[in-house]
Amino acid sequence: MAQNRRITRRGFLARAGGAALAAPLFINSRVFGANSRINLAGIGMGGQGRGDLGGALGFKEIAAVAVCDVVEEHRNQAKVMVDSRYGNSDCRAYNDYRDIIARDDIDAVLIGTPDHWHAIISIEAMTHGKDVYCEKPETLTVREGRAMAETARRYGRVFSGGSQRVWDDYNYFHKMVQGGRIGQVKEAWVNVGGPSGPCYLPPVPIPQGVDWDRWLGPSPWRPFHPTLIRGGFRAYWDYSGGGMTDWGCHGFGGALFTCNLHETGPVEIIPPDGKDHQLLTYIFANGVRIYHGGGWGGILSFRGAEGELPARDNSQNETPPDIYIPNYKGRGGIFGDFVHCVQTRERPFRDIEVAHRTATHAHLGNIAYWLKRPLKWDPVKEEIIGDAEAARWLDRPKREPWRLA
Repeated sequence: MAQNRRITRRGFLARAGGAALAAPLFINSRVFGANSRINLAGIGMGGQGRGDLGGALGFKEIAAVAVCDVVEEHRNQAKVMVDSRYGNSDCRAYNDYRDIIARDDIDAVLIGTPDHWHAIISIEAMTHGKDVYCEKPETLTVREGRAMAETARRYGRVFSGGSQRVWDDYNYFHKMVQGGRIGQVKEAWVNVGGPSGPCYLPPVPIPQGVDWDRWLGPSPWRPFHPTLIRGGFRAYWDYSGGGMTDWGCHGFGGALFTCNLHETGPVEIIPPDGKDHQLLTYIFANGVRIYHGGGWGGILSFRGAEGELPARDNSQNETPPDIYIPNYKGRGGIFGDFVHCVQTRERPFRDIEVAHRTATHAHLGNIAYWLKRPLKWDPVKEEIIGDAEAARWLDRPKREPWRLA
């Protein structure tokens, strides 16, 4: 397999005409006018990826021009979607995402691959001048997230994470808590699935039309199993963080945003011990605690100095206060936010820094679960304090020749 293409600093400056040295977030390879189209490519066109692609096709500002997947059936289905939308057969279908990255006419990519591919593809796309909409969880490890955030800033790219539920589903809680209905928030409960674990699926012959080596990519080699290409990869730590990072990026993201903790992180993470701590507990510097599980209100529950949400007396239908909380820009939800920000060079609601902080929250919980011991975390330096073994879980080795660009 060919080595990852890399772009040098000199090469980037030549492409950008030297403009990369100034105010990177407000510089783009194109100046988008009111009638300009954003040429978009989809990478990772399984069920979730095609769902995202279908949403993107509803925007007149978007021109989908290419799709990519290592499973022939998936990429062919995605091509049919695009061609049917435009009434032609112009959409190009690729097996190798690098063929999309190399195209200068593509402005943005939509990444719907399994989690273990997100960082490599995102970073390479951004270094080649493309904006990124990436499905959650945006990262497999903490270190990947920091590298993605630094790349977005260095190259002035727009990066939107794909956790639409943080606002769409949970804005009631944001308005109620930030509007003061329960006083100073003290605790939150997030009911999502648990951590991932090792994969022991039995070997199955690789079917025709599946590039299994490329599907594995940077993850350790293992025999093929159809569960993994049908969305069943999330249970296994080589590819995902389980329910903690999957729905956790929605649920923890909602709790962090409600508590105004979405740009920082906990200082201590304590796994359940059957005694003093019945639930995985995150403790923040301001004293707020967020628990994994144990709530009474569905995915999210909150307790403040003056009450709880949702109320246990069935008064949840109370109208939230009419206050403005910054959320999506533009029109049309989280993808409309992305479209607007690609055109204006503003930062989206689920900017990579916020998405990275949310994913980190979930990753730290997984590490505490896996090692069965408390962790102390420095949210500024993004380091586990005093535990070298735990710190090794902040990143993973990648199978050759794949690495972060």
